[in-house]
Amino acid sequence: MDFIHAIIFGIVEGITEFLPISSTGHLILTAQAMGLGQTDFLKTFEIAIQLGAILSVVLLYWRSLLVDMEVAKRVVTAFLPTAMLGLLFYKIIKRYLLASTHLVLWSLFLGGIFLIVFEIIHRHTEERVDDLASIPYPTALLIGLFQSIAMIPGVSRSAATIVGGLILGLNRRTIVEFSFLLAVPTMLAATCLDLYKNATSFSVQQLSFLLVGFVVSFVAALVGVKFLLNFIKRHTFISFGIYRIAIAVFFWTFLLGR
Repeated sequence: MDFIHAIIFGIVEGITEFLPISSTGHLILTAQAMGLGQTDFLKTFEIAIQLGAILSVVLLYWRSLLVDMEVAKRVVTAFLPTAMLGLLFYKIIKRYLLASTHLVLWSLFLGGIFLIVFEIIHRHTEERVDDLASIPYPTALLIGLFQSIAMIPGVSRSAATIVGGLILGLNRRTIVEFSFLLAVPTMLAATCLDLYKNATSFSVQQLSFLLVGFVVSFVAALVGVKFLLNFIKRHTFISFGIYRIAIAVFFWTFLLGR
């Protein structure tokens, strides 16, 4: 890896983190496209730079996270399932799942089909939850369980959380914003755990790559958040489903087929 790679990874991470297309999956595919193997450092890098993207949410939604305790308590409630399952399956995820390009592609492909079908058949309930502070605690916990599905690379934390929230009766903008907020403790915990276990084995140059990727992903994520909030005002997620299928087919055909 060099600094150009770190910048590219940062852009990819920042743009894709909050879109329902899997930032982790895209980072793994980006590494594949650039001919970089999934080393221990690269796996940590792909996790750690997500924190840069998450800090963009802190900047944009600091009041909801730090001032509005009703919202903060619901975010913590939703975080609990992922925290427990993440600790339980950390070694499996790091050692096996993050190393599987084929798993990413199948997750993107099948997830794309699911998104399209879901948007076609989904109908909003008449009584929708349209306020973050009004989300029932059991609903928040279930949203956290939906998010846990995204421990499988390629599923998309954003997609799992948003679809789960829509199924549970939340307004589309409400669950999108809740997904933003839920990303903060989720990715903070994942990054801290991974750095605690692995940071001492990295060189100063590798840590500088982490810093560059972190900063670039933070800036790119500001663009991604604004884009998604404007996008959902007029569109469903069908186009993201089509994109997921297309990129999976592209990688199967032109990169893995070589």
